[in-house]
Amino acid sequence: MLVINDDCINCDACVAECPNNAIYEPDEQWAYADGTNLSGSFTSADGTEKNADEKNEAGSDEFFFIVADKCTECKGFHDEPQCVSVCPADAIFVDEENPETEEELLAKKELMHG
Repeated sequence: MLVINDDCINCDACVAECPNNAIYEPDEQWAYADGTNLSGSFTSADGTEKNADEKNEAGSDEFFFIVADKCTECKGFHDEPQCVSVCPADAIFVDEENPETEEELLAKKELMHG
């Protein structure tokens, strides 16, 4: 999974690049349905029931943030994460403490975009 650190300059270059709409502005509420085919109740990759339309609290009040459950590191769309390639501050990186396999990332992509 990708994360944005506090080197972020809030330029928003990464937002338009995300095929999963997984990147949000500081203090912005988010939903699984945003930019995906999900709607209503669904079973997430970890097996829990979620409401795709429910608004969730912002992941940061200072910097742009990535919703881990929606980030596929662009697997199934591009050869590399697009947000990383456009970030002028080099503030986006793979969270080494929470690695995901290519299979896990592709399963999230399939869940969201079928």
